[in-house]
Amino acid sequence: MSARTLLVELLTEELPPRSLPVLSQAFATGIAAALRAGQFLAPDSRVTPLATPRRLAVHISQVLGRSPDRMVREKIMPVAVALDANGAPSPALQKKLAQLKLEHVGLAELERAADGRTETFFYSHLASGQSLAQCLQNAVAETLAKLPAPKVMRYQINAGTSTEKTVQFARPARGLIALWGEDVVPISALGLAADRVTRGHRFLSSGPLLIPAADAYIKTLHESGRVVASFEDRRTAIREQLLRAAQDLTVLMPDELLDEVTALVEWPLVYRAGFEHGFLAVPQECLVLTMQRNQRYFALTDSRGAMQNHFLLVSNIASDDASLIIAGNERVLRARLSDAKFFFEQDQKKTLLERLPALEKIVYHKLLGSVGARARRVAALAQVIALRLGADAGLVQRVERAALLAKADLVTDMVGEFPELQGIMGRYYALHDGEPEDVAEAIEEHYRPRFAGDLLPKSRVGICVALADKLETLVGMFGVGNVPSGDRDPYALRRGALGVLRILVEHRLPLELGALLEAAHGVFAGVAGMKDPRVPLREFLSERLRTLLREQGFSVAEVEALVSLGPERIDVLPEQLQAVRSFALMPESASLAAANKRIGNILKKSEGTAQAIEPALLIEPAEKHLAAALGELGPLAERQFASADYTAMLKSLSALRAPVDDFFEHVMVMAPDASLRRNRLALLGELYRLMNRFADLSKLAA
Repeated sequence: MSARTLLVELLTEELPPRSLPVLSQAFATGIAAALRAGQFLAPDSRVTPLATPRRLAVHISQVLGRSPDRMVREKIMPVAVALDANGAPSPALQKKLAQLKLEHVGLAELERAADGRTETFFYSHLASGQSLAQCLQNAVAETLAKLPAPKVMRYQINAGTSTEKTVQFARPARGLIALWGEDVVPISALGLAADRVTRGHRFLSSGPLLIPAADAYIKTLHESGRVVASFEDRRTAIREQLLRAAQDLTVLMPDELLDEVTALVEWPLVYRAGFEHGFLAVPQECLVLTMQRNQRYFALTDSRGAMQNHFLLVSNIASDDASLIIAGNERVLRARLSDAKFFFEQDQKKTLLERLPALEKIVYHKLLGSVGARARRVAALAQVIALRLGADAGLVQRVERAALLAKADLVTDMVGEFPELQGIMGRYYALHDGEPEDVAEAIEEHYRPRFAGDLLPKSRVGICVALADKLETLVGMFGVGNVPSGDRDPYALRRGALGVLRILVEHRLPLELGALLEAAHGVFAGVAGMKDPRVPLREFLSERLRTLLREQGFSVAEVEALVSLGPERIDVLPEQLQAVRSFALMPESASLAAANKRIGNILKKSEGTAQAIEPALLIEPAEKHLAAALGELGPLAERQFASADYTAMLKSLSALRAPVDDFFEHVMVMAPDASLRRNRLALLGELYRLMNRFADLSKLAA
């Protein structure tokens, strides 16, 4: 049977722009998957999603008009139920065959085969293929029902008639196209019957557009409708126009903004505009955010990253005289920038220190008090961290100052308008207030890392405050039972935990995790309803640590060898993991890992070991040899561990392979004599402690 191109388009009112890429992909994928499951597509059929602000469409090549006939093997019922005592068809079988419209089928035509442990009747027959209209009708209906629209609208169709009914979709649907080659496929959706009519650009095109064939859709929309049907083609065109219009400047075009603008226009044209130079006195971050979030404009910077008083806008209108479009957008932006300038100037009339009393009026959590109380806890914890890192009195004082002021910008007008600027504005206002530079930097840095892959705080003050801020949040929320569950994590505790671990590891901070949690728990003294969260929080951090280390390229076994022991010093894990990896490549590693696992199992089952090895009770040559090897290698390995030469330590332990293998071959650990048994268990205990000094080597055993 011949194959043709299929086009399906749903014409709508303006769709939510931030959802358009996801809706488009889901629309195309859903329809294509159903057709592929129905055997309408060729192996190399090409599926092209198409989307504009007012339409979702999919273009699929090599689609059959009817699926091929196929052999179907239907399960009927167990033989024991299908036959009566005389071996004749039972009433149950006759009823089942009637339901399947197989009354003409006799026992001889049924196949007897095992279905698990049950002998069952099956019937195989050639089933006729399905028409494209049948499959496409179901495909479109199911796809529309499952589209991931953030919200749906209910609206009436055929209002005022006897067929009036309510339907729901992301936005009201106005038209439906289903073309297979040149032919309309007779389907319906959302109260619309499929035809070949669509609409072009809302302002640059007039009247209905007739699509002669599926392959003419994109060209017809472009030439007659002034619509670029492909989301990706529009995005590419916008990007290229932005780069040309920027000339010798750099255009700031984050992917999210580029996607949103692409979803807002059908015929994109980029214009260059400007604003008064005086607005550049406002912090650059405020200007960029005002342009991007409020107006969907693209800011421009010079080669040094300094903001320029020009911007680029993407219009959906083509005009012979663009001056009116440019002037209108400049006027709108001027009003927005005037607001930002006013907020900035007003905020500077009060210092961050003067704003601290206002934090007492903001509830952080009903059980944990105000944001002001939280700031004091963070300040106390940050000082502890600074002291443990060897900070002098001046640095400790600046750490406390930064922690107390870190949340003060939350009550400024600028952050009230743009919450994304918290910390950033705090830095500007702190510098204006005359605060030390590292205090100002720490106010911005203490939020880092804000997301996966974000920069870490760099300054010593910022590191202390960032660690304290995240630990206070983790301990406080776990202490009052606000633990992440499934996808729910309203306080971003997973992100906070990863931030703590990244700061410890990447800045190589010699801080013990247990001591940090104890200090963090201590700042909550006197908070009613606060439970000790250290045990569950430690496990929570361990899970995040596993994820972090695996993302750095270490295997599950390598990571588990370290994390399973509950390491205190997170900063040394990268070197320890490299040591474990090097050890695993040694020829002795497999034997020692297996022996380590065996020793661990023996010690778990034993009733206890002696306090120390008694040399007089070592009677077998193999156990004497192992004890001697331990006595020689033990001190060396401990010295190497103390000097953080972990690779050398594990390499030293490889010399134990022969005496360990010899011990297990010739010595009965669980000897009948209790004193011998306890001494041998003590020997194994000492060996086990040394072999697992920082990594559980049994995790490397196959």
